[in-house]
Amino acid sequence: MIDRTEKKEFIRQLAQRMNTDELTASQWLEAVTETLIENFKIGKGVTSTGFGGFYVNPTSSTWAFKFNPGQKIRSLMGWSSTHKQQD
Repeated sequence: MIDRTEKKEFIRQLAQRMNTDELTASQWLEAVTETLIENFKIGKGVTSTGFGGFYVNPTSSTWAFKFNPGQKIRSLMGWSSTHKQQD
């Protein structure tokens, strides 16, 4: 089984990083998620520098969803030879 962080724990982590309460962090996460979905619904991708790009490829019968990780994630996973991780 893949180890994962559940939404409640992720919100707690996000709140800590943002130095805010969990309700505010939850509202931000929901707003980001809904905004991503709104863009995907109209066939637009979203790019977040350092994180990567999310792309949809709508066709008449199916939609393909792709994630192209940014250099920071590629480096973390050992997929990049150009990005240098900072400790």
